[in-house]
Amino acid sequence: MVARCMPGYKGHLAGGLFFGIMGLVGAGLLGWLIIDPLIGAGLIGFCLLGALFPDVDTDSKGQKLYYMVLAGVDFGLIVQQQYMWAAWLGLLAMFPAMGSHRGWTHTWWAMLLVPLPILLIPAFIFEIEAAEPFVPFYLAFCAGYFSHLLLDGEFR
Repeated sequence: MVARCMPGYKGHLAGGLFFGIMGLVGAGLLGWLIIDPLIGAGLIGFCLLGALFPDVDTDSKGQKLYYMVLAGVDFGLIVQQQYMWAAWLGLLAMFPAMGSHRGWTHTWWAMLLVPLPILLIPAFIFEIEAAEPFVPFYLAFCAGYFSHLLLDGEFR
């Protein structure tokens, strides 16, 4: 039996960064996305969050980074008096702690379902009818998540 060496948070961030940059380059070359530097940075950020998410169910530096970002978003929602959405974010943020490590957070279906709020929240909070402007952010998160699962050997 061959022992596997699992990457730490730095390895997952590097994988997410690689997937994010390749995704931006590919989307730009194919003409799917005109890349504004601020949007590009945001897409890379979402990709990095996706790369960290599967390990938020265990005590790690990745978990601390992830929850610092969630706390900032939750604070922003509270400042905007979006208390219902702040409460939902707080509730959903607890779900990874309710499973075992390498449990549901390391599945392909979680990779597709976990980032759905990226598409749904703008539609409900800001009453935007089309989620199309947020699709690249959803896909960036999914790409980062995929990089994590790939590095962990989930797709053998």
